[in-house]
Amino acid sequence: MEQIKFLLEEDEIPTSYYNIQADLPKPLDPVLHPGTRRPVGPQDLQPIFPMDLILQEVNRDRFVPIPEDVRRLYQLYRPTPLIRAKRFEERIGTKAHIYYKYEGSSPSGSHKLNTALAQVYCNAKEGVKRIATETGAGQWGTALAIACDFFGIQCKVYMVKVSFLQKPYRKALMQMFGASVVASPSVDTNAGRRILENDPKSPGSLGIAISEAVEDAATHDDTKYSLGSVLNHVLLHQTVVGQEAMKQMEKAGEFPDIVIGCCGGGSNFAGLAFPFIRERIAGRAVRAIAVEPASCPTLTKGTYAYDFGDTGELTPLLPMHTLGHSFVPPSIHAGGLRYHGVAPLVSRLLLDGLVEAQAYKQVEVFDAAREFARSEGIIPAPESSHALRAVIHEAREADKEGKPRVILFNLSGHGHFDMQSYDDFLAGRLEDHEMPVKEIERSVKALQSLGATA
Repeated sequence: MEQIKFLLEEDEIPTSYYNIQADLPKPLDPVLHPGTRRPVGPQDLQPIFPMDLILQEVNRDRFVPIPEDVRRLYQLYRPTPLIRAKRFEERIGTKAHIYYKYEGSSPSGSHKLNTALAQVYCNAKEGVKRIATETGAGQWGTALAIACDFFGIQCKVYMVKVSFLQKPYRKALMQMFGASVVASPSVDTNAGRRILENDPKSPGSLGIAISEAVEDAATHDDTKYSLGSVLNHVLLHQTVVGQEAMKQMEKAGEFPDIVIGCCGGGSNFAGLAFPFIRERIAGRAVRAIAVEPASCPTLTKGTYAYDFGDTGELTPLLPMHTLGHSFVPPSIHAGGLRYHGVAPLVSRLLLDGLVEAQAYKQVEVFDAAREFARSEGIIPAPESSHALRAVIHEAREADKEGKPRVILFNLSGHGHFDMQSYDDFLAGRLEDHEMPVKEIERSVKALQSLGATA
């Protein structure tokens, strides 16, 4: 029988995070203070982040040790499996070899717990009593709720309203772990109240929810803020995924020609891809593809500029590909990808030609998910299904060219809490959304008033 699962022992869980900042061909542009337009310093971030995470944000060491307490908690679900998708290959009729790293086996059902445990550990060390955060589809909110419960810290989650309504069981899961969850925009913050005054029916967005969570942290002495994507330290924590995958691909006797991950803020794409991009920088042939929704095409149609990470203009100015912080994407079912910007590290790699970007519409993404479920028996999260759609495209392109391909993608979470979206898909209720160029231009044009150029 041909082997399809490639597993590691618990003592093979990575002992350090990989920091791609040490290997960038060009350094990141600095993050700017929104008032002075000068690079931010640790003192600017201390009101909302613990010092350990601030130091990780600016760290340039190639490897950052994983605290043993965090590594022991990783033992609950890591190492995660690498699986050869043989039945999926047969179903789509490709000669390409397709592998997936399955992060849906974590207690939270996604890769998000990798950084939640690390972040809450740093907060607990500093004596933080309460953490505020945002969540889109709910994977991040669930992960942070679990991590906070493990460390005895209160958790407040501002959940994007459209996902709050679409996914009530995600809310219930967070509450099971003691989190307080409200729909964003909410009446709990000034930022939320302003949005509701202008648009009482606002579906919300990650940018709005971030504004609420940052305001919450900044106005409570016992509270810090935690972000599930975008920032350097978050992407750093996720590299346990790619480091494990490299060892597992060695066990499989292959090395990927293409590494693929869906991309909203960038954490799950980076977590898998960054260790392989290190090999690309060193001269090894491997492509890395970030996949996003056509309705929120940050990398494929956005502009590289300084922008706020939130709608309420409370965060520092980040150098990133963005659609403009006032951009509110359509209410697609891949709530974790509805963000106006992308991680500065992913943006830098795209500018340097080390990352590619693709965008797909909602219905074709769910078509890909159905094909995968019927062959591999796993219902993927809608976010991960974007990566699946790109996998099919790349496999068929390879077949046309008559070239063998090894494709690795991140199945970053399961879709068990997304069955309403699958019900809508099966009933023909899903609509495709592709953001009009004029709407993107309008949103991006507003960035000129910020007076900072990247």
